[in-house]
This record gives sequence, C-alpha cells and structure tokens, in this order.
Amino acid sequence: MKSIVIRGTAANNSIRVFVANTTSMVEKARRLHAASPVAIAALGRTLTAASMMGLMLKSENHKLTVKINGGGKLGSIVVVGNSYGNVKGYVAHPEAESTYIRPGKLNVGEAVGKKGDITVIKDLGLKDPYVGTSPLVSGEIGEDFASYFVNSEQQPSAVALGVLVERDYTIKAAGGFIIQVLPNIEEEILNKLEEKLGNMEPITVLMDKGMREEEILHHVLGEMAPEILEKYDVDFVCDCSKDRFEKALISIGKKDLKEIIEEDEGAEIVCHFCNKKHHFNKEELQKLLDSI
Repeated sequence: MKSIVIRGTAANNSIRVFVANTTSMVEKARRLHAASPVAIAALGRTLTAASMMGLMLKSENHKLTVKINGGGKLGSIVVVGNSYGNVKGYVAHPEAESTYIRPGKLNVGEAVGKKGDITVIKDLGLKDPYVGTSPLVSGEIGEDFASYFVNSEQQPSAVALGVLVERDYTIKAAGGFIIQVLPNIEEEILNKLEEKLGNMEPITVLMDKGMREEEILHHVLGEMAPEILEKYDVDFVCDCSKDRFEKALISIGKKDLKEIIEEDEGAEIVCHFCNKKHHFNKEELQKLLDSI
C-alpha cells in the first residue's frame, strides 16, 4: 500500500490542512536502518512531518532538511525532504532501546531528549538558505514541530504524529496531520477547532481503527466543511549514487585520497540515509586522483 498525503482546506479557506498515512514509508525506513521500536517511532514521526512540510514548498526544486538533537540516547535525527513529499532520513543510534510510559506506549520523549533544538533548513534556490530553529519542548516530535511553527515561522499550527509498532517490530500504522489557522479565521471556528483537538484520540488510535486519511480529515474538521484539494503519493526515496560519492572523494583532497589508495587500495562508502554501500577499487580511486 502506498503512503499518501492529502492537502485540504476548511472553514471557508481559513484553515489549511495536511493529513498523511505514511505506514509503508516508515516501514521501509525501519527495514533499511534495522531500527528499534523507539528509534523508528522518532524517525517515523520526523519523516511524516517533513513529507507534509515538503509539500508546502513553492517550487519543485526546493528542498528542506530537518535536524533534531535533544541529547537523548537516539542522538541526532536528520531528514531531508523535497517538494514532492518524498523524504529520506536516519537516526544516529537506530539500535537504541526505550523505557515505556505505560504498556504499549514507548517513551519517545526520553529517547530523543529535550536539551536541544529542532532546526529546519530550507533551500529555496537563493544565495543563502532559510534556517529556523526552536528549542525542543518535549522530544515527542509532534509538540516540537508545533512549537517550531509558532516560534520560527509565526504560524499557529496543530501537529499530530504517530507510529504504531507491532510485536514483531513491523509498522502497523504511521501518519499524522498538520492543521494551520490563517489570519482570517473566525473566533468561533477557532474555539471549535481547539475543543475538537483537545478531546481527540491519538492519530495512531484512529488509524488502528481503520480510518483512512480522508476519514481522519472529516473526523477532525467535519463541522468546518473540509475540502480535499490534492492527493500525493509519497515515499522514502534516497538519491545517493556512485557519482555523488566520487565528488565527495575528490573533495577530501589529493593528499588524503593518495593515502587511501596506498594504505587501503580501495574504499567503501556507506550512505547514511539508506545504508547502501558504494565500492571503489584502486583503479577507480587512481582515476579520481588523476582528475584533481
């Protein structure tokens, strides 16, 4: 089953909304990184948010990078997304285990930590990228993105993100939503929205009940005349290549490259994002050295 994000509007265009079902995307990331339940819960939430945020970008060549480091046992979480909603990402310590808040509820906040920041870097094709940073508030990811939107983009947003892990560590459900209120929203509508969100079950509970992304949209915003504007197929897509790593090897300089050839007679570079191994034999490295 494909991962899907829907983009919509509600309350006479005073609410902007994205709803995502990223179950297959997050399962793909879990397999690639052999991630523990708490590691994929944190990474999966970040992948889901970055996918929806990528679809907010204005141009097809725009990209964004999300970095989260709260000082917890998972270390850094890094996710890169594009304007098609496709993402790639990794967590520094995918093997890390977790305590539980209660049976079946992983303590993601503890594993991520909250002594740090969430940083979003947007490459918009300008001379300098846009960089927004906000202190982590809980390490639970969803609350941290909501805080980021208010602090760095001055955009009030409700963010729900969740990953439900099966007993065999596969992903049963993953998804989320981002709801943003626009300046023209009426106070009565805003109060209704806040009440609805305050009493709502977690996103993974709704998905576990079998609710699809359209049903979740209507469950949350049904009284506010929601309208689906577009539907996107999204995925975990890594664009690493041998050519890209050739450039990386050239960039280390003549001296270091010569040292690798003489001492190791070859090189193996592993992509952080997808764990794919790229091999370079002695002859290939010599050609790179000659080209410098």
